Amino acid sequence: MSYSTFVASLARANSGNLRNFAVPPARCRSTVASPKRQEEKERMEECPVVEAQPVELISQTKNVPNTQAKSIHIDFDNTQEAYKSKRNIELLRSLLVFKLCTFDVLVERNKEVSLEKLLGQRMFEKLMKMTFYGQFVAGEDHNAIKPLIQKNQAFGVGAVLDYSVEEDLTQEEFLCLGADHREKKYKAHRQFGDRRGGVISARTYFYADEAKCDKQMETFINCIKASSGASNDGFSAIKLTALGRPQFLLQFSEVLVKWRQFFNYLAAQQGKSDMCVLEQKLELEQLKDNLAQLGVGAKDDIENWFTGEKLGLSGAIDLLDWNSLINDTTKISNLLMIPNLETGHLEPLLNKFTAEEESQMKRMLQRVDVLAKHAVANGVRLMVDAEQTYFQPAISRLTLEMQRKFNREKPVIFNTYQCYLKEAYNNVTLDVELSRREGWYFGAKLVRGAYMYQERARAQEIGYEDPINPDYEATNRMYHKCLDYVLEEIEHSRKANVMVATHNEDTVKFTLEKMNEMALSPTENKVYFGQLLGMCDQISFPLGQAGFPVYKYVPYGPVNEVIPYLSRRAQENRGFMKGSQRERSLLWKEVKRRLLSGQVLYKPVY
Repeated sequence: MSYSTFVASLARANSGNLRNFAVPPARCRSTVASPKRQEEKERMEECPVVEAQPVELISQTKNVPNTQAKSIHIDFDNTQEAYKSKRNIELLRSLLVFKLCTFDVLVERNKEVSLEKLLGQRMFEKLMKMTFYGQFVAGEDHNAIKPLIQKNQAFGVGAVLDYSVEEDLTQEEFLCLGADHREKKYKAHRQFGDRRGGVISARTYFYADEAKCDKQMETFINCIKASSGASNDGFSAIKLTALGRPQFLLQFSEVLVKWRQFFNYLAAQQGKSDMCVLEQKLELEQLKDNLAQLGVGAKDDIENWFTGEKLGLSGAIDLLDWNSLINDTTKISNLLMIPNLETGHLEPLLNKFTAEEESQMKRMLQRVDVLAKHAVANGVRLMVDAEQTYFQPAISRLTLEMQRKFNREKPVIFNTYQCYLKEAYNNVTLDVELSRREGWYFGAKLVRGAYMYQERARAQEIGYEDPINPDYEATNRMYHKCLDYVLEEIEHSRKANVMVATHNEDTVKFTLEKMNEMALSPTENKVYFGQLLGMCDQISFPLGQAGFPVYKYVPYGPVNEVIPYLSRRAQENRGFMKGSQRERSLLWKEVKRRLLSGQVLYKPVY
């Protein structure tokens, strides 16, 4: 019996009921390992997505709790410490840029106001380097960024390198799928073809052809090498939509979601829909009866199939076991099948799945594999950025496959979890549990999210449930809940690692309090902090000087080619600065302190 046979049973189930079985947000932690895992470990050696031996290049503290760790408290109001790495001219530039970001006309119409034509390219570039470019971008290439990275390192702040060049495309420059039988969320929609709409905090890539994907892979490789050359413990950021056809991620995401919906449906059949996701264990005998009733196959055939997969030996199957059934990435076209709920027959997501399209998908997986190998070889940790919800299940699954292989000895691959999503906590808990069962290092970056306005507009327009938490406070609660769970896992095993990527001072203080309660020393390098270059230095530098692992997301690239990035930073800072005057007030406080103390020509010493 095949995966396709299982998915076909969805067509005979009540499709409306399937969507009603939302995974409850209860808090739990499973401690029972699946008997299938050893077999799975052996089979992973053949997985084409990830193939490399671990290399001892990234420093990692041994997993021994530091019970003697002293409580550490950071004063985020101490401007002398926060800005000791900045010259006076840099403080004044920050004040100017942040003030300019509050002017709606300048921010919203920056593309219409063509200063380059007015001033000429040379003067325009000079002006940008004195203002926005100088504030938010490290330099034009990997050599130009080294002085800034080395200076920040001297004051305790590392780097996550991010090559921020992107192209402007029109609304019509996208590929549209027209399969009417697909679920609404996973349909391409003309209004949202340009995925940058409503997005101000994340870079967007568009598929042109395979040569363009190869070029973008080479850009990421150069970024990895630059990170290795600039620091000893850096990160490099990548986006999977830059490495292949986004349609593959869209379609694979739909398959993964439908597979999980089927598990939720079967759990409800056993009266377990209200249980915590990690405690939903399907009793094998009842599962066989349910599947037989759905017409999947004879009871004996179903039992033989589970036995062949080394599942159900304990008499029950949980969601992680269920998800492991989709594990053959070498036969991609076999996965991209969904049931037609009207006819009950399996249909391909694409009307015609050609050999070239399958080849494109395999090349995407190969590019991911190449980047992971380069990260290991260069001693750099790889940060896989999160993207839109209709891509994210596939992105997370591919990232998970990389983690299962490359995180055996060190936390090399980090997945990103967007905490403005309603399902964020369930995603974190499932991935943590899988890492425990299989014995690899869990690596996560927690963010609030970059696609809120676009996601909500798309859900309303197309007609599916809004995936975003109802308000900012709900997102804060979700962020702290996910963070608390990962911190508990660190306390439990010391094999989990998390980057707290936030500009929210309260969240940083929450994390520090938890670390103090756990007696978790910053020197153990289990909890990292992250902020964007040019923003929230009053958080980053005091943390770094107190010994905490803290990193700036460091963009770089030629002036003219990072204008879209700078436009987003201006928009983001407009909202940030209107909501809080704190950073500007701290900058003014330090400028006044230096002037009154005679430090007119202040120069950082390092």
